[in-house]
Amino acid sequence: MSRGRLAATLGSWRAALRIARREARRARRRTALVLVMIALPVFGLTFAAVSYDMAELTRAERMDRQLGGADAELRWIDLNAISQDAWGEGSWPVEGDPVPRARPVTADELRALLPAGSRLTRMRRWVPFEVRINGKSVSFDARAVDLTDPLARPLATLRDGRRPTRPDEIAVSPAALRKLGVRLGEPVRTVDGTTYRVVGVVEFPDNLREVVALRPELPPGPLAAADENWLVDLPGTMDAALADRLNARGILVAARTPLPGRDETATGPDLPDAEETGNTVLVGGLGLLEVVLLVGPAFAVGVRRRRRDLALVAVAGGDASHLRRIVLADGVVLGAGGAAVGLLLGVAAAFAGRPLVEHYVLGARSGAYRLFPAALLAIVAVAVLAGVLAALAPAWAAARQDVVAGLAGRREPPRPRRRWLVLGVLLTVAGAALAAFGATRTTPTGVLAGVVLGELGLVFCTPTLIGLLARIGRLLPLTPRLALRDASRNRSSAAPAISAVMAAVAGSVALGVYVASDDARQRAAWQPGLPPGHVLLQRTDGPATGALPPAAEVAERIGAVLPGATVVPLAAPECAKPADPEDYCTATAVRPPEQRCPYEPFAPAPASARSDPRCVRPFREPSDFYLPALVDDGTALPALTGAPAEEVAAASRTLGAGGVVVTDPGQLVDGRVRVEVSHGSGAVAAAVTLPAYVLRGGLPVDRLVVSPGAAATLGLVAAPLGYLVDTAEPPTGRQRDRLAADLSGVAPLAVQVATAGPPSDQRPLLLLLAGASAVITLGAAAVATGLAGAEGRRDLSTLAAVGADPRVRRVLSLCQAGVIAVLGSVLGILAGLGSAAIVLISLNRRYAQSWPVEPPYPLVVPGSTLTVLVVVPLVAMLGAALLTRSRLPVERRLD
Repeated sequence: MSRGRLAATLGSWRAALRIARREARRARRRTALVLVMIALPVFGLTFAAVSYDMAELTRAERMDRQLGGADAELRWIDLNAISQDAWGEGSWPVEGDPVPRARPVTADELRALLPAGSRLTRMRRWVPFEVRINGKSVSFDARAVDLTDPLARPLATLRDGRRPTRPDEIAVSPAALRKLGVRLGEPVRTVDGTTYRVVGVVEFPDNLREVVALRPELPPGPLAAADENWLVDLPGTMDAALADRLNARGILVAARTPLPGRDETATGPDLPDAEETGNTVLVGGLGLLEVVLLVGPAFAVGVRRRRRDLALVAVAGGDASHLRRIVLADGVVLGAGGAAVGLLLGVAAAFAGRPLVEHYVLGARSGAYRLFPAALLAIVAVAVLAGVLAALAPAWAAARQDVVAGLAGRREPPRPRRRWLVLGVLLTVAGAALAAFGATRTTPTGVLAGVVLGELGLVFCTPTLIGLLARIGRLLPLTPRLALRDASRNRSSAAPAISAVMAAVAGSVALGVYVASDDARQRAAWQPGLPPGHVLLQRTDGPATGALPPAAEVAERIGAVLPGATVVPLAAPECAKPADPEDYCTATAVRPPEQRCPYEPFAPAPASARSDPRCVRPFREPSDFYLPALVDDGTALPALTGAPAEEVAAASRTLGAGGVVVTDPGQLVDGRVRVEVSHGSGAVAAAVTLPAYVLRGGLPVDRLVVSPGAAATLGLVAAPLGYLVDTAEPPTGRQRDRLAADLSGVAPLAVQVATAGPPSDQRPLLLLLAGASAVITLGAAAVATGLAGAEGRRDLSTLAAVGADPRVRRVLSLCQAGVIAVLGSVLGILAGLGSAAIVLISLNRRYAQSWPVEPPYPLVVPGSTLTVLVVVPLVAMLGAALLTRSRLPVERRLD
């Protein structure tokens, strides 16, 4: 009995698939529309999957790029014995702590440990190489390797010229050649004055960006001992005895085959991160829902146009399950067809676009040409699933249709079902609660799951909302009333299109509001360390390295770039008598014990800590750069603090009397402040109470300025730190580059400009989000309007018969597109604002109990996003009106 039922089911499916294939040929335009909408995401996913699989190198491919023509790579990383894994990716000392080498390795030292007949060549993968281009210092990735040696020759492919053979010759990658702006045979001068001649263009497969290849005979840099690799050609194989002997001397070994007797670091498959996997699944589910909603109207229109054929199947003995299978077979056939088209195009595009991906995305050559079979099968399964899910609701509607009405060709208005509305409301409420809970626990997966669940609930509520609007439409003129009536009568096609627009707009608005609110929060919390627009010239070789040129010489060069700027020198306190060459001193102004906050930062604290006056600081931490305690006589105070002139004058008098200047009133006791001096080891070397002045105006940052007399009292000396430039106007980027170029020959100074806000700008991201939702809105409106026009030919014929103006058709298309785009955008904006508000309120409630105090998120609605989403429905309506023919069709009807 069960075998016969299975055979009947299979036979029914075969017949349904044949009918679906025949119907796909008959309705070619609708079939092409569905195929395109399913094939597009399949194309994108296939392209990404195949490109990713080719970019993921196998172990053999990675070792070929690392070893070139050698058998093994050696790195002398420790003076003591080490243990390592089988592939040389990790090591650890056998006993005690690592003891790195302080000097580079020589070839003779390594050759003494290798078998007779071994050949080796040295390679450094990280070598400093900096040149000046258009007055701006530019650093390049440089490698020191002998590309003429057979062991290193396979590491790079020669594109033009020849390989370097002399220490003053270099080879560069094509990108570096364009960046340098030179030709083969021309010289290149580095910042330190060394001149090289470009003799070749080479390509390193692991880095297609700006790379410079130097000779290995160059003098070793300060990090040469830590980054020194030796490629070795052995007369035999790398056996266990040789590997043990090398490990015993602290040498790390990497060979083409795993070293015997060592464990591999990755013995099993890498398990994906649970949170990342959850986010990927949710985003993928949201994308699947979007495709289903966009494709659903086409299946709904197809079912309505085939209602007579389906009624004939029912008359011939077909039951509800047969009707459902016929419609679901449409989803299977079109889903499989779209998957096949997208798969073929995606694979072809991945193979054809491989060079572009390598140059502009990966920056490295991919491995062999290969597919990703597991991912492609999953993509095909998801595409077929999308087709079946899109046909699911029309299939249930087809199984419930009245056979007599279907044979007569009459339409049946959909009966509202309250259970869908109840289910939608419950899902919306549950999604909001889940998003709020996830926000309080700072779990993005929970927030995303709540948003997806809430949007799914709104999808279930959309048909009921369309019915309510259709009742209100009785008060509207003819064409809007017709558009609302058609949307209400054809809810199975209109509701998915509106829901697709709503889902896209809601996601864009929610993410846009969060990004804009987070950007506003960062800008509100931004605290510059210097008055905005001022320039800090800070030495890069350390305060105690040596003297800097006079301020007058620096001011002359700065004045040529920044007219009217004032330059003052800066000095930091240093140990007058350091305990050792590595010792340093730190001067700190401390509060008296009774004024100190009793709660440690980022430690559990009661709610009263937020209102405790001892824990409320009158200043904030600088967001851009931090300056230590300074030694000054009052000259730098105006440019340093931006305080009013009367306060600067009073503070300068205190410094002239041998005192200090602070910005924290809690440190002041009877006009004096306790200053402690600590060594690098943490030991307090001196603690002196000095007369002080509190700057209450200017920048609200923690500042300690010590007079030269106070520094001598504390056992400190002034070490040159750099210069502070008080500018009339903030310098431009070009002025900053020119300033760095002009000062490079004077002293090792880094140019830093204080800004009034964070450098990040979220406008491109907001416009990208709005653009993505705009594309989906236009697409959904166009699809739904086209399907409504194809479905409503009878109504248009009736209008023509009663003498309607030909422009009615254009206005009707405009209104139909407006119902889809406007209603979907309004619902999406409301849903997105509600989701973002729930998330931000939940985050603020959690931050309300945090310690230290965290600034709350403001609710900021990005104007650019809303402007795009308001304009897009108007564009969709105008496009529908312009692309619709005015002539009303006249059809011959036999009733």
